[in-house]
Amino acid sequence: MTYETFIADYLNRQQQVLSELPQTQIADLITIFEKAWHENRQIFACGNGGSAANASHFITDLSKGASDKLGKPFRGMSLNDNTPWITALGNDYNYDDIFVRQLMNFAQAGDLFMGLSVSGNSHNVVKATRWAKENGLFTIALTGAGDNQLAQLAEFVIQVPDQHFGRVEDLQMGICHLICYAFIEGE
Repeated sequence: MTYETFIADYLNRQQQVLSELPQTQIADLITIFEKAWHENRQIFACGNGGSAANASHFITDLSKGASDKLGKPFRGMSLNDNTPWITALGNDYNYDDIFVRQLMNFAQAGDLFMGLSVSGNSHNVVKATRWAKENGLFTIALTGAGDNQLAQLAEFVIQVPDQHFGRVEDLQMGICHLICYAFIEGE
């Protein structure tokens, strides 16, 4: 296979998966974030690897770009961004506790929690989602296709209809951009 063939195949599949994203669900998710903004709720996001980068990027766009446009801040926090705290929690407790322990310090009932995971089975994201749900946070999951723990646990789920890590991470970020840019470029 040539690189040109690989690229054409990859992009064709990417376009197919993009066309299958649930637009009505994404609009509903934007409404959920809008409600949280009106109510001054804290918004937490986390993931591992590429999903961690997406969570950080999303919170940056939401808390900076969307907040600037609206003139009132979104109160966002990526649970991936404090490396000393994450390593202390992982070392002193367990890697599965790196997100839930942060939520225990900051989260309150009524806040939003969004876990990003391609597999939907990342132990630390699942544990944080379970804690968030049990403690009155509204839980959101962005996952890849298939039966997974996050899809079963979260109150609001969008599954990218693929399991390829690159495509799912690309489209999870696309969903995050749609949320942010609905506020930046919307009405």
